[in-house]
Amino acid sequence: MNTAFIEAFGGPDLVAIGESRLRDLQPDETAIRVEAAGINPLDLKIAAGHMQQVFPVQFPYTLGTDFSGVVKAVGTQVTTVKPGDRVVGRTAPSSGGAFGRYLVIAAADLCGIPAEMSFEQAAALPTAFGTARQGLFDVGHLQRGQRVLIHAAAGGVGSMAVQQAHHAGAHVVATASARNAALVKSLGADEVIDYRTEDFTEVNDIDLVLDTLGGETLEGSWSVLRANGRIASLVEFGIQSRGTQAGEFVFFASATPFLPQAIRLFQSGQLQIITDSIFPLDEARSALEKLATGHARGKVLIRLSH
Repeated sequence: MNTAFIEAFGGPDLVAIGESRLRDLQPDETAIRVEAAGINPLDLKIAAGHMQQVFPVQFPYTLGTDFSGVVKAVGTQVTTVKPGDRVVGRTAPSSGGAFGRYLVIAAADLCGIPAEMSFEQAAALPTAFGTARQGLFDVGHLQRGQRVLIHAAAGGVGSMAVQQAHHAGAHVVATASARNAALVKSLGADEVIDYRTEDFTEVNDIDLVLDTLGGETLEGSWSVLRANGRIASLVEFGIQSRGTQAGEFVFFASATPFLPQAIRLFQSGQLQIITDSIFPLDEARSALEKLATGHARGKVLIRLSH
């Protein structure tokens, strides 16, 4: 029983636990024994069938993209890693595989992890850190001294975004529940708005909004922007600019370019990795249900080692 997979689209209740076989390696590939996997909203969307036009999958499909583990074997052309190395990476969403005991991935998509970083901490990094960085800087063009509003700041992406924006010298305004206010402030937020009792649209002069929620939150976010402000949305694929205010979807493609920086920040004490909960593989369904509530504090993870 070494993989969590689906054979039809739907909710977490359709996730099954079973066996899978490891395919043969291509010359540039590695076989990884997965130790931990990070769960992302994308996993829920893929399982529901909402991403089939963007990331088509074939059944049976082993869920998950973010993983950490140990190299078990390498292809004949691989020189960058060797068996026994501790690594972290992200599979292509159409391939999945992170919620399985073993997976095959190109060696070029791996990054080594230091001894002081746990497998769980490493598996929390790829999508959350990379998406936050891409949204803030590649799409959002955030600069020192600017004001940024980060929604759901205690979540997986939000907690990474608050820290990156703070270290970049921005003034960070964050939305979170009252119970998470202290955590978000400790990560570097200058102001925390309790989204349950306060109206974030009373904020003004925001240069960048990192939208992690969409819907009414996204709609309200336009009113807080400066004339030339920007919204980087992780949710609304069809977001359009409005006048002088820019709106752009954050399409996260690859974690590989961002992982070395994330690890350096962790080693220097400048990056906290917040973990909500860790589930064993046979409770993958419960782990996905926990993320689906929308109230996870940091990352929800699966531990595949016994």
